[in-house]
Amino acid sequence: MDEKQVLIAKELLATPKKIVIVGHKNPDGDAVGSTSALSLFLKSQGHDTQVIVPNDFPDFLKWMPASEDILIYSQNVTQANQLIKDADIICTLDFNSFTRVGDMQDALTNATADYIMIDHHQSPDDYAVLTYSDTTMGSTCEMVYHFIDAMGQTNHISEAMATNMYTGIMTDTGSFRFASTTAKTHNVIAHLMETGIQHHKIHEQVYDSSSPERLKLLGIALNNMQIFPEYKTAFITLTQKELDDNKFQKGDTEGFVNYALSVKGIIFAAIFIEDRKNNITKISLRSKGDFNVNLVSRAHFHGGGHNNAAGGKSDHNIEETVRYFISILPQYKDQLLAHA
Repeated sequence: MDEKQVLIAKELLATPKKIVIVGHKNPDGDAVGSTSALSLFLKSQGHDTQVIVPNDFPDFLKWMPASEDILIYSQNVTQANQLIKDADIICTLDFNSFTRVGDMQDALTNATADYIMIDHHQSPDDYAVLTYSDTTMGSTCEMVYHFIDAMGQTNHISEAMATNMYTGIMTDTGSFRFASTTAKTHNVIAHLMETGIQHHKIHEQVYDSSSPERLKLLGIALNNMQIFPEYKTAFITLTQKELDDNKFQKGDTEGFVNYALSVKGIIFAAIFIEDRKNNITKISLRSKGDFNVNLVSRAHFHGGGHNNAAGGKSDHNIEETVRYFISILPQYKDQLLAHA
C-alpha cells in the first residue's frame, strides 16, 4: 500500500464502524481465510463486522477460526441484504468485480457504504474508495497481512488471524510452490508462525481429510485425462453422472487440475466439470511459465484470473466444450512449444 492508501484506510477506520466483509462466489481457502482474518482484526480494533459470502464453502475449510460466523447469502438473503444496506464500509476481498458475487450483485451495486477492495486479480473495477490491488501477490491473505502491517498493527495479529492467513496463502500458492511465492511471502509466513499456529495441522485439515468418494472421483478424473503432447497440453473431464455416482460435495474437485499440469512436459492444463443444474460446463485452467491462461479464459470462456491460474465457464455441454477447447489449441501452439 502506498502512503495515500494508508491515510485513506486510517481515516475510514478511525472510529468504530459497521463493516460488511464480502468474499466471492464458491469461496476457496484464500477467500475464507482473508475475509475471516480481516474480520477478526477489525473486531479487535472496535469495529462491528460481518463476513458474507454468496454461497456455501467446502467442509475442509469449516474448521477455520470464525468460519462458523460467516453468513451464507443464499441461505440468509433478507438478513444479508439488511446488513449490506446498513453498512458504513463494505470490504470486498479476493475479487474485483461485482460479477463475481452471483446473486449478491444487486445488493452490492445499490449499497451506499464506502468500499475497500483488497485483491490480487487482474483488471479491477473502479468502485472502491480504497483499491488495494496487487497482481504480483500470490494471495489476498498475504495482502491482508500487508494491510494490517501498513496500519502499524501486526502486533495485534492473533493465532486465529494467523491461522486463517496461513491457510489462504498456503492454498493459493499451491503450498508455496507457485511462482507467485516470494521471499516476502516467506517472511510473512515466518511471522505468522511466530504467533503459535500449528502449520502441520493446517496442512492436514486441508489436504489430508479426503473422503473415500473424493479419492474414487480423483481416480475417475485421472482415468479420463487426455494428453496432447504436440501442444504440451493435458485436460481432465468429469460428467455430472460421475460426480453424482461418487456423492460429489463442494470442494471435492479442488486441485484435480494440478494433476494434469504435473505430467512431464505439460505446460497447459484444464479440467472440465459438467454442471447440469446450471446448464454450464465449469472450467479451470492452469499453466507453467509465461503461458497466460488468464488471457485464454477471457478470450474463450467468459472468465479470467491470474497468468498461471484462471477459471471460466461454457454454456455448451461438456462434449461440445471439449471439442471447442481442442479446436483452439492450434492458436496457441507456437507459444506452448516455445517452452523448453
